[in-house]
Amino acid sequence: MDARERALRQAHDHAVRWLASLADRRVPARASVDGIVCALGARLPDGPSPPADVVDLLATACEPGLTAFPSGRFYGFVVGGTEPAALAADWLVSAWDQNCVMRAVSPAYAAAEEIAGAWLLDLLGLPGGSAVGFTTGATMANFTCLAAGRDAVLRRAGRDVARDGLAGGPAVRVVAGEDRHMAVDLALRYLGLGRPELVPADEQGRIEPEALRRALAAGGRRPTIVILQAGDIHSGAFDPFTETIRAARETDAWVHVDGAFGLWAAASPAYAHLTAGCAHADSWATDAHKTLNVPYDCGLAVVRDPSALRAAMALHGEYLIHHEQGDPVDKVPELSRRGRAFPVWAALRSLGRSGVADLVERLCRHARAFGAGIAGIDGASVLNDVVFTQVCAEFGDDARTDRVLDRLLDDGTAWISGSTWRGRRVMRISVSNWSTTDDDVTRTLDAIRRAAADT
Repeated sequence: MDARERALRQAHDHAVRWLASLADRRVPARASVDGIVCALGARLPDGPSPPADVVDLLATACEPGLTAFPSGRFYGFVVGGTEPAALAADWLVSAWDQNCVMRAVSPAYAAAEEIAGAWLLDLLGLPGGSAVGFTTGATMANFTCLAAGRDAVLRRAGRDVARDGLAGGPAVRVVAGEDRHMAVDLALRYLGLGRPELVPADEQGRIEPEALRRALAAGGRRPTIVILQAGDIHSGAFDPFTETIRAARETDAWVHVDGAFGLWAAASPAYAHLTAGCAHADSWATDAHKTLNVPYDCGLAVVRDPSALRAAMALHGEYLIHHEQGDPVDKVPELSRRGRAFPVWAALRSLGRSGVADLVERLCRHARAFGAGIAGIDGASVLNDVVFTQVCAEFGDDARTDRVLDRLLDDGTAWISGSTWRGRRVMRISVSNWSTTDDDVTRTLDAIRRAAADT
């Protein structure tokens, strides 16, 4: 056995032990940053070390400082876990070490991306023939789609951004609901567009169609992008797409949907109504690591008009081997990148159409169970309509809500984060992990009850 195989076997053994520990381990990390630094060793050695020993040190030193994100009892952020087939495929991605840029260089990757992209469009009810780019995450998926939208609305106004840049050209107006996700603002900042003009939203965070129509009418026919969302980060609510997209079309605006976790509702017959009208937009962003549960580093940027995405993202170099059918690099910002489509293909192939629907419906069922369980706790209130995978609750007042959250983290059974929503401190539960079971929900609700009883 050579050094590489010994290192891989060591990594495999540690990975299997880590995954086996998730059912019973505390979800919060046990060690501090300083403790992990001490265990890893801050001083760079003068000479080499055997790879297997390095892997063993890394795993042993870091394990106490790991939060059990893959646990079925982690509800702090919308991050999901990793489906078994997707996890195994991701190990192959690292072993295969493909630079997934051009069809000619890695035809295997190009094939997997082509198939996975077509499956995604079908599952999410999006227009066939749309371009699908695989980015680092939802933030860069939003960036990619909005770059295509920015350049497209400026082309309509006679401005070629690729040639002339933004300086001196027409201003692009961006309109979004006041409860949009902060990742949208970040993407707009990257694009030189600044903060969006905000339109009122209702008590669940849904943009108000008439308010949007009035705002657009007041702005005239300027180059405009309208940003909608599928799944509010607090309430899980979905914007009313049919009415809002109709209003946007009256001013020839580009419509983008930030559907980081909620776009997957379209894959379930029971929840597809939440995305009614969404397919009439121009672009959509989502994150396969969230509801689909593939490993990190896998956002999805979907653009109805492939030429608009290609115009914004494609690059040319004399040393690159471009294919007449187009290349993966034509759809994303990065040149060097890993094979993100392989785990997506594996997850979709493993689950199948019914499995994806079942995954979505199971997450929603657990969210409803949380809503019902918390509503029965003395002094607790569920503040949102639990329509998808998000639950927001408070425990009488802000101070008590924070005390409940602190005690819950001390308990260690689950990891749930706090937030501020509609001016109130809340416990925000995001049910995103494929491995969450009814027992995980029961254990977590018991922990919440204990925490509430101690405050």
